[in-house]
Amino acid sequence: FCNLLNFICNLKFFGKYKILLINVVFMSFKKNIPNAITLLNLFCGCIAVYFACMDQLLLAALFTFLGIFFDFFDGFFARIFNAQSELGLQLDSLADMVTSGVVPGVFMFQMLHDSNLLVGVGNKILGKETSLESFVPFVGFVITLASCYRLAKFNLDDRQTSSFIGLPTPANTLMIISIGLMGYFQPESFLGPFFINTWALIGVAILSCYLLNAEIPLFALKFKNWSFKENWMRYSIILGGLILISFFTYIGLFLIILLYVILSVFVKQKQPGYEKA
Repeated sequence: FCNLLNFICNLKFFGKYKILLINVVFMSFKKNIPNAITLLNLFCGCIAVYFACMDQLLLAALFTFLGIFFDFFDGFFARIFNAQSELGLQLDSLADMVTSGVVPGVFMFQMLHDSNLLVGVGNKILGKETSLESFVPFVGFVITLASCYRLAKFNLDDRQTSSFIGLPTPANTLMIISIGLMGYFQPESFLGPFFINTWALIGVAILSCYLLNAEIPLFALKFKNWSFKENWMRYSIILGGLILISFFTYIGLFLIILLYVILSVFVKQKQPGYEKA
């Protein structure tokens, strides 16, 4: 981009139109910055899928967090640069389908594969011996299906321009990943034994599908500006999240999502004219 601007500046035959040409090139570049950030989200999601399939859940989680970070800011920069577009909306949903749709499904597959009732059983799935239990880990992909349905519904629902109906896919992904990391790295915690139980994990997968598409009003997590008055709930989630992670590590991520849902429902019910969906 800098080389292109330098080339235009060195042109001698454009005269007074040189500044206009530079402005056109710069505006074209600026409008594509949000889309580039969205594609970085997708790129991180692809890497996360690879590591999740390899059962490298910590690396998968790191790239998922990075992808969600990019997803958090693509819309923010689109508003700053006045670059909102239908293309950007579709790109955002497609990127989220990988980072916040496929990844949590693979995570749950791996968790069910290694859960207490299926240890040693799931390994038969690629061998000659198969049993009904061998297919239980595939239940994890209902999260991917529910995420796809939620994203498609979001694009068509004009009620979700400034808030959400149902748990956003990135928040759901953080919840699933936190459970996976908790089961692997904090099995001695008070929730650890629960989240390595096969039936408990199946219950979590079903709950995840429900929360994604339930008629539960939740405030949007993305910032439109930095005003504390307009974003106090978001700042509260960030501050509360940092405290919870500091004290509880991976369990803290799970508690953040609970805090988000509870705070959203509480605030919505206190607003004038609020009616339950």
